Amino acid sequence: MSVRVARRGAVWGSIAVAVATAVVVTNVWGDAPRYTTASVPESLSADGTTIVLGAPDADVTVRVYEDMSCPFTREYETKGAGPGVHEAVLRGEIRAEYRLATFLDRNGGNGSKKAANALRAALEQGKFAEFHRALMSAPAPAEGYTDAYLLERASTVKGLRGSAFDAAVKDMRYGAWIGASENAYDEAGAPRTPTLEVNGNRLAEEDSWVAYEPDSVQSIVTYYR
Repeated sequence: MSVRVARRGAVWGSIAVAVATAVVVTNVWGDAPRYTTASVPESLSADGTTIVLGAPDADVTVRVYEDMSCPFTREYETKGAGPGVHEAVLRGEIRAEYRLATFLDRNGGNGSKKAANALRAALEQGKFAEFHRALMSAPAPAEGYTDAYLLERASTVKGLRGSAFDAAVKDMRYGAWIGASENAYDEAGAPRTPTLEVNGNRLAEEDSWVAYEPDSVQSIVTYYR
């Protein structure tokens, strides 16, 4: 069931009032972006399990737990708060952390692992942000993430395709990293995807619908900051 159904059922959480009063305001943090999607800083976290995007001096860190095969993750990234988070990252106001889970593969298949592996390979080329958006901007693959599909989408990112990237995709080069990321996800309590944490504060269950509101980023950050 979509969390938006719960919202319509009047399950209002602790930040509902802030969201209701703030979503009418857009881009109040600034106008000119500090980065482009191609130039935004990318790195691994100190423990090596999480992909970090954005200004090192950003006051706010938003961590998102995602399984690339999860339809709710896609909804967050395309119709919910995800685009607003990305814009704030480009303006230098938010640093985003992506912890990739692959639990949906436990039901059979390996599409989540293949997507996570390809994203880690893109990070090696400094193109995680561009490739992540390339995957989310296209319709969900009907047969799940395959090598052929991932390489086709990678072709839309300038400079990503090459012998190193293509080989990493095909031979699952970052399998150990996928395992470490999944372990970190489990140790965090295996939250539903997507789940957001702002400066270490996890969005409460009753507030989870906010992740699916396109103009809620300011309210989430203001409340948890």
